[in-house]
Amino acid sequence: MPTLLFDSPNLAPLAAFLTSLGIGLLIGLERERAPSAKAGLRTFALVALAGTLGALLSERTGAPWMLGAGLLIMGGMMVAMYFRDTNGTDPGTTTIAAVVVCYGLGALVWYGMTQLAVTLAILVTVLLYFKAELENVSKSLTRTDLVSILQFAVLSFVILPVVPNEGFGPYLALNPYQAWWMVVLVSGLSLAGYGALRLAGQRHGTLLTGLFGGVASSTATTLAFSRHGRRSPVQAGTAAMVILLANWVVLVRLGIMVAVVSPALLTAILPVLGSGLVAGLVVLIIHWRRLGEQKTAPELEISNPTEIKSALTFGLLYSGVLLASAWLSDWVGSRGVYAVALASGLTDVDAITLSSLRLFGLGTLVAPDVVTTVLLAVLSNIVFKTGLTLFIGGRALARHVLPGFLAVAAGLVLGWGLF
Repeated sequence: MPTLLFDSPNLAPLAAFLTSLGIGLLIGLERERAPSAKAGLRTFALVALAGTLGALLSERTGAPWMLGAGLLIMGGMMVAMYFRDTNGTDPGTTTIAAVVVCYGLGALVWYGMTQLAVTLAILVTVLLYFKAELENVSKSLTRTDLVSILQFAVLSFVILPVVPNEGFGPYLALNPYQAWWMVVLVSGLSLAGYGALRLAGQRHGTLLTGLFGGVASSTATTLAFSRHGRRSPVQAGTAAMVILLANWVVLVRLGIMVAVVSPALLTAILPVLGSGLVAGLVVLIIHWRRLGEQKTAPELEISNPTEIKSALTFGLLYSGVLLASAWLSDWVGSRGVYAVALASGLTDVDAITLSSLRLFGLGTLVAPDVVTTVLLAVLSNIVFKTGLTLFIGGRALARHVLPGFLAVAAGLVLGWGLF
């Protein structure tokens, strides 16, 4: 039963019907705009009310079939009306489906799931309204894009639920479910950056390429634009801007990981990451102004970010770093974890960051040790990226990149020392 909003017992159910009316009007408002739709404001309002009424009658009379019968009647009427007037054109199945959903949302309101019904109504309206945009996105998807989405769905909704959620190995540090959840988290962030880069394309220039490239893969972005900087010395400044921005985004990415995996650490790590972000942002602004009119970036190609092989590789890397960190932490204290951070941070900051967060959750590491571990991993990664730009991009590109990397490193160390 819905929450009673009126004192009179006879008027108590009116709150549910008013909510259903609002849901029907919301969806109907959007459908009223569609020329081909044969259901608008009034029809959808009545359908939602019919759903609530059907649920009420089913509950009060003890006849659950009445709710289902109402759904069949509503859906059947819409189908018959569309097929009668199509004249060989599209019968408008979207509106038919919306009517069926609207009826169900009205029933949900009566059964006390008002928040869920309202949320779904908003989502339905969004889907209906952005028809053109969704069609354009669908048409622009390549086979690689679809494979990436499907593989992420497998990682998240097929494999994750069946992985055992208990500790194994030394110190019970290795939890398969936690390890695969980290794989899903990293793959999701990479897929988001890859998708944004694909949708935005290169037409929006250097800034978006650096931002989305950094979310998808800062290493791939650094490697690609180091090569470009060597091939085209004239655009070394643009290549450096993309590289610096992509690696600046790594700090934002780490902050998101901490917020998702271990929110209790945010207050300890944000001053460090924040100092690095501010210092790096200053250099980015200066470099951007120096670029002048040269603000276009070449095409950046990033491979499938959710490939099963890559996911398994990261999962094994995460597990290996986690076990090594747990063992060294028990053997030689926090200095052992610091050594792992320096080594693993050369190629991947995510694995050691997530591993140290896991150890913090187990009580093996305290907050200051985790912050220092992440700091050392990022500094190690900055050294690696500097070497990458020097040996692949050449000295000219390295001179553009080095001030930004040094500023981020100095900001991180300053934040660590002060806070």
